[in-house]
Amino acid sequence: MKNRPFRERLGFALAGWRAGWRRERSFRTQVLLAAVGLAALLVLRPAPVWWALVAILVALILALELVNGAIEATIDLFHPGLHDEIKAAKDMVAGAVLAISAAALVVGLALVVERGPAVLREWGMIR
Repeated sequence: MKNRPFRERLGFALAGWRAGWRRERSFRTQVLLAAVGLAALLVLRPAPVWWALVAILVALILALELVNGAIEATIDLFHPGLHDEIKAAKDMVAGAVLAISAAALVVGLALVVERGPAVLREWGMIR
């Protein structure tokens, strides 16, 4: 599998996205939340740095969701039974997704606090 042409490697990566979409409800939920974030950016029209920050967070969240799904699938394949160490491994990866999701929520709130009042004034909803 090493040293394949870029086109093939890109195909593998896109297949990973498709597998994540098909197999992981959490991944689909996070994609929906990313779309909500994009809509918020379109409405709030923040500075480019906010767009970059949101893009980085969305990429991190989706990447961690895919890693979480891959780890869980691998663990379940090799050890389908319950075991304390396996539960701990799965919980830790889920905790990583939660950590970056919480950071994204903080960034989203900061964006709304910064840009929300200006947008509401533009729309004539507040003075």
